[in-house]
Amino acid sequence: MIEIRDKRLVIDGTPRILLSGEVHYFRLQRDEWPDRLARLRAAGGNTVASYIPWLSHEPEEGHFDLDGHTRDALDLAAFIDLCHEQGLYFMARPGPFIMAEMKNEGIPYYVYERHPEIMPVGWDGKPAPTRTVDYLAPGFLHEVRRWFDAVMPILAARLQPTGGNIVAVQLDNEIGMLSWVSNSPDLTDFTIDDFWNWLQDRYAPDELAARYPFADDSAPARATAIRSPHDAWAPALHHDLGEYMRDRFARYVATLRGYAEENGVRDVPFIVNVHGTAEGRGLTFPIGISQLYEAYTQAPGYLGGSDFYLGDLTTRNFADLYLINGFMDAVTRPGQPITAVEFEAGSGDYAADQSARYDPSAIDFKVRMCIAQGNRLLNYYLFTGGINYPLPHPVHDGNGRISFTGERHGTGAPVGPEGQLNYTYDRTARVTRSVAALDETLATMEEEHDGLMLAFIPDDFMTETVYPGSERIRGIVADLVAHRGGGIGSHLVRALLYAGYRFGCLDIQDRPLSPSRPPVLAVATSRFMAGGLQEKLVRYLTDGGHLLLYGEVPEADEEGRPCATLRDALGLTPRGKLTSSPTFFLSVRAGDWLGVRPEVRVDEAQLFGATRGTRLIHEVSTGHGCGFDVPVGDGRAVAITCSYPGDMALFRTICETLGAAPGLRRDVEEPGIFMTSTANPDGARLIYLMNLDGYEKRFRLFDGDKPLFKGEEIQLGGREALTLPLHLARDGVTIDWATAEIVDRGAETLEFRLAQERSVIALTTNCSVTPDRDCEIARDVGRTTVTVRRAGLHDDRLTLRFG
Repeated sequence: MIEIRDKRLVIDGTPRILLSGEVHYFRLQRDEWPDRLARLRAAGGNTVASYIPWLSHEPEEGHFDLDGHTRDALDLAAFIDLCHEQGLYFMARPGPFIMAEMKNEGIPYYVYERHPEIMPVGWDGKPAPTRTVDYLAPGFLHEVRRWFDAVMPILAARLQPTGGNIVAVQLDNEIGMLSWVSNSPDLTDFTIDDFWNWLQDRYAPDELAARYPFADDSAPARATAIRSPHDAWAPALHHDLGEYMRDRFARYVATLRGYAEENGVRDVPFIVNVHGTAEGRGLTFPIGISQLYEAYTQAPGYLGGSDFYLGDLTTRNFADLYLINGFMDAVTRPGQPITAVEFEAGSGDYAADQSARYDPSAIDFKVRMCIAQGNRLLNYYLFTGGINYPLPHPVHDGNGRISFTGERHGTGAPVGPEGQLNYTYDRTARVTRSVAALDETLATMEEEHDGLMLAFIPDDFMTETVYPGSERIRGIVADLVAHRGGGIGSHLVRALLYAGYRFGCLDIQDRPLSPSRPPVLAVATSRFMAGGLQEKLVRYLTDGGHLLLYGEVPEADEEGRPCATLRDALGLTPRGKLTSSPTFFLSVRAGDWLGVRPEVRVDEAQLFGATRGTRLIHEVSTGHGCGFDVPVGDGRAVAITCSYPGDMALFRTICETLGAAPGLRRDVEEPGIFMTSTANPDGARLIYLMNLDGYEKRFRLFDGDKPLFKGEEIQLGGREALTLPLHLARDGVTIDWATAEIVDRGAETLEFRLAQERSVIALTTNCSVTPDRDCEIARDVGRTTVTVRRAGLHDDRLTLRFG
């Protein structure tokens, strides 16, 4: 039995963390399957995931091979059953689209040949440059249903609730991604007719005619006006088309779920995979959330899964991953956890040209952050490489294989195409086994927060396709891109994290706001914000909420129409906007209760006069304000309207003044340390520490004013991480605190990793405690303290036996 409740994945009554590795059975020889599964189990994995490629299993119309009669590695049931025999759960990913570097993204050639009407055109009627299709086209859905009718019965017979090992089924893959990356919306005649029907349901006839002057034109004329919108209606179309696409994707997912359930696949989570990272950053990831959140929150039984490729987690992008997890959580249904179903693993050497070699810490850091923020499933993609075999029929495309990457696939995976281990395998195994050791405890933990939340506005990211011929839309989107999410240059979120804040994210567009949740709300703002949302923020302030605005104060709504409701409530009078240039070195200075601070360079400043409150920051050349503290009703707002750099002390001062202080503190204030904490209802806690820099750091930790770990110094090596327990109880032993992390757990043993020269483990137990190495042991009534010194970097293990 599998339940989704209380932000947990509960299997047969026990909350679990699913630690999965992607193993493409179809890219391996059948006799290689046991070895790859053994590698996964040895690394601490408990679940296998795999795409199930339609292109491989039905390369020619009507000729299915799901039992291996043409190629023995295509015996799907045999692979799933072998996983079961090896004690591994299975996550099925049957498409229809799978991507996975497959030709046609995994769709058989005959589908395109038989149904040319499903191939979209986009802006200005240009053919889509990708192999995407019109998802809801009847011809495509007819073929998808045939595919599901063939593959789903195999899955239905192996579901975990009925004694099998399948714990989740993913529906399609990265829906809408191809349109986004190519800036080519799906605008077939069928889609445009469906869109027009959607508009007619949404707007009264006079409203529709006011928005779209072509409303009474013929269907072909309307299609032309939608594919090549005039600037007069381009902003309205941009907004309506984005909202329609969300609904369209949700209907597509519901249709796929219906096909699956008709074939007996039910009572397991259906996963929707969310795309969006680019060039090692997560700044664009919320575009995927915006596209798909309605699809995976439309009904119970769904899970949203992130899909991210960030490379090394560094000071440049660590805040991106924190926001990916936070924004994913912000839109979930009550009780719905987040997952990561395409979690980048390996060296990053995807082209086998040695142009990328991630540090081994990359996966370690990302696993810890994702687990701390509540991910209940991680799927390492890829865990093993393989071989792209030739298609059974000629396609005359240069290599004739199932994939466009060449013969070898997954060259950067921890386990390579021929089964060789690369340099990332050991660190991957180390962090995975440490999570597995605390599986049931971690599965009940939630991140602790500090009375501060960061706003998520889905419509700010509804920018997946932008009509290139509209100057108005290009201007709106450019301003949104510069200011949304974590603020200009990610200054806001990075400063908050360095300052020690642990915070969740809140969808302020669709969810209620109250002064108690959150007591302090940080919002990255641009010049464009829906009028209704501006009013919502004003009510929040009036009712006693405390608001930190960073970026620009809105002066127009989401379609560019003048709207300054929030600005007027703040009592701000525009004085223009300045931007830096090669000949103008825009500078600002902070003061008043922010303290005496040096003048700093900024890229932009929106200038105002204020009718009340306190000016906190001013632009140097004009003296006009670009930072204010303003009372509004029973509430208070601090508006920073310039691209003030990520000064962690300044932003902490602002948040503390508004009423949110960081709970975790260090005695040495230095950037480059990420820290957070989790707790469960039983009182157990874990402290997560990551050193993003390449040199050692030493500090002491405090929870408020109280020293943690009895004031023991923490020694954190360069590119190292620690997860340290507090009040962790199991089987008659409570770890009161420890400066070593748990990496394995047996029936009567605990194994620790000694990451510091000196580690201390404080226990409450009536059991005897026997270490497997020389230690200092202090015993008192019911209490034992173990102190151990490490002889060298590789002398890093301690096992305690309890009797």
